[in-house]
Amino acid sequence: MATTITDSQKPFSLDPYHVSEVFGFILPAPLMLPRNLAIPYWKVSQSLGLPPILTHADAVLANWKKRDPHGPFDMENLELLVTLPGGDSVRGFFMVTLLVELAAVPAIKSIPLVINGVQCGDAETVTSALEEISQAMEGMTDALKLMHAYVKPEVFYGIIRIYLSGWKDNSSMPAGLVYEGIQAEPMEYSGGSAAQSSLLHCFDELLGVKHEENCGAFLTRMRNYMPSSHKHLIQDISLQPSLRGFVQQEASELLTAAFQLCVTKLMALRSYHINVVSRFITVPAARARQLRSQGNSSQEETVSRAPTALEETGTGGSGIMSFLKTVRDRTRDVSLPLDNRAMQKSTNGAQPQNTQYTTHQTHLQSNTF
Repeated sequence: MATTITDSQKPFSLDPYHVSEVFGFILPAPLMLPRNLAIPYWKVSQSLGLPPILTHADAVLANWKKRDPHGPFDMENLELLVTLPGGDSVRGFFMVTLLVELAAVPAIKSIPLVINGVQCGDAETVTSALEEISQAMEGMTDALKLMHAYVKPEVFYGIIRIYLSGWKDNSSMPAGLVYEGIQAEPMEYSGGSAAQSSLLHCFDELLGVKHEENCGAFLTRMRNYMPSSHKHLIQDISLQPSLRGFVQQEASELLTAAFQLCVTKLMALRSYHINVVSRFITVPAARARQLRSQGNSSQEETVSRAPTALEETGTGGSGIMSFLKTVRDRTRDVSLPLDNRAMQKSTNGAQPQNTQYTTHQTHLQSNTF
């Protein structure tokens, strides 16, 4: 008699880590991708300028369609092109992430206005554009809140995250993966991660957020997992004169307030991300440890399907909670207390100066967005 495998069972049948737990032996993760997959995958990835592994660009930015082409761009009208085990939670995870990206569009469009305003010494334009950016950041946080409605934490932790984890900084695959027909030595690539989205990188460069050495190195490495145009945009923003320095020089209460509101909204977004990670990784990981300690780990508990190596690690390979908290705290460092700036202007009697700045314009003209 033929046996029908339901969607909820498929992840179990595909997961070598869980097989090892059930049958009581260690089954190593596959160490080689066969040449009939590795060679075309490598060639396509080279053409796209992306590494040969599932990235944020693959899973989110280019992985959607409208059910009704003329309908709205919302959760009810969006569908995945390519899915993974995990049922509705997979769709929810990728589509909510896509809506976060969509909410950021007004902010990305406003970045050239900020830079050109700084170049021309136009504090009013910069103020207006920063207000637009802060509103978009708030919209990003609101979109992220949908994660709780569309994704089950136990499914994300026990199933989805396994397929997003790569073969770098992953103790389950310490030697990486051999791409047969490409090279004999194994290669290491990080899994898909929110750090591969260009959005927060753009905001950090614009506002002047400087990250600690380890966090900064990881974020810089994640740029190699982005489409080349995104990476170039971030680099171009980093080459511009300091926005924060311009705000300090102008000593305008409205401008300083607009800048500080952006910092506050970015901190709020990162704080909320920490809360999401706590619910979807930290809490399920604690549940998985409890089950193991009680000897109750089984396929009935979805959280127990995830390998222990991933408990405190993000899909990109970072120590997730310490990383996110450090990144948020460094965001706070660029704050400009409004009262102090206004007081300084009043005390010094300084008038705003319209200093002309030179700017690298390759990717920053408004009409490129």
